[in-house]
Amino acid sequence: MTIKFIKKATKTPETDDLKTRSEVSKILDDIQKRKEVAIKELNKKFDNYEGEIIVSQERISDAEKQVDKKIKDDIKFAYDRIKKFSEHQLKSMNNNFEVELSKGLFAGQKLVPIETVGCYVPGGRYPHISSAIMSIVPAKVAGVKNIICASPPKDIHGANNGIIFAANYCGANLIMNLGGVSAIGSLTYGCFGNKPVDFLVGAGNQYVAEAKRIVFGKVGIDQFAGPTEIAIIADKTSDKEIVAADIVGQVEHGYNSPAWLITSDKTLADFVSKRVPELIKELPKLSKENAEKAWNDYGEIILCESREEMLETSDKYASEHLEVHAENLNWWLENLKNYGSLFLGEETTVAYGDYCSGTNHILPTKGAGRYTGGLFVGKFLKTLTFQRMTKDATKTVGPNAARLGRAEGMEGHARTCDARLRKYGFSN
Repeated sequence: MTIKFIKKATKTPETDDLKTRSEVSKILDDIQKRKEVAIKELNKKFDNYEGEIIVSQERISDAEKQVDKKIKDDIKFAYDRIKKFSEHQLKSMNNNFEVELSKGLFAGQKLVPIETVGCYVPGGRYPHISSAIMSIVPAKVAGVKNIICASPPKDIHGANNGIIFAANYCGANLIMNLGGVSAIGSLTYGCFGNKPVDFLVGAGNQYVAEAKRIVFGKVGIDQFAGPTEIAIIADKTSDKEIVAADIVGQVEHGYNSPAWLITSDKTLADFVSKRVPELIKELPKLSKENAEKAWNDYGEIILCESREEMLETSDKYASEHLEVHAENLNWWLENLKNYGSLFLGEETTVAYGDYCSGTNHILPTKGAGRYTGGLFVGKFLKTLTFQRMTKDATKTVGPNAARLGRAEGMEGHARTCDARLRKYGFSN
């Protein structure tokens, strides 16, 4: 490969991992020991909040009244498309079956929904209303019976009104005014009268991501998440201004959000290098501060000689969001292998997927797109297997299993086979 870095990142998403890990571990240990007492102290310390933890029906009704009708309509628009897409996903994988593998030996599979799921919805710097839809809807479609949503208090009234409305509209059974590590700890250890969840999903900052990593095993998690990422593959046919705008649209997420331009066009590389900082300066204060740091420290522009080199580079990065602004979109669809979600052509943009196009925006980061996809209805289903046999099937299955058991030195295993062979009148 003969790639050239026009701009190289000075940091990686792992830069602050060790410090974060130590801080989060201490908080989780405290929550596990002191439960509700520790959580209330943390709520006061980090969110200056001392109100109710469990969102009441009265508060839900009040939040609905406070949300602008147009925003409620937009939430319903997004809900409808995400629900339809999740339903189609479920239909495509709903393949319960039982098969006779040999005479009298039957084995099967059934898909069973997870019982209790915790959905974390970020609401600190930005109230991620869309994350409530993305996490709750596929869980509901999968058949999860108990969905607990947690989101940080925005003010003295608790979580953001839009988040509360969306969570309730999408089918959450319970909503909690809890953010960050406190939320993950409460959901994991079963605080405030709730039983521990079986599975945790949702995006969040590095503290939430680290908390999910630490509790994994005690509960399931959707994925090991890091800061949001975007990669754009673009050739000479791309619209330079749109490419630059789409980079800026993602780096506003946070100071450590990587953005990678992979291109075969030097003119585009030079344009983006100059234009992105200009567009960042036009953003509102908070977005501007985040975007400047992210682009300066984590942004890269990579110049390649061919589309094959661009493909190889992209698959190596395995970006969370991957946009393609290039000729022959079908070729890219057929050949790209590693990404969280793919956006083909300039007509699509990450923001569409973030909000309402139907696919999920809770996606793998830090290269995890090499081995997993994003959140979808299947994540909320357990693939369970079962088997049954006739007595006659023991004649063939029993001796085989007994011999393999003894080959492993597992005599006790072998004797369970022997017992059935004797009982049913077969020799070993």
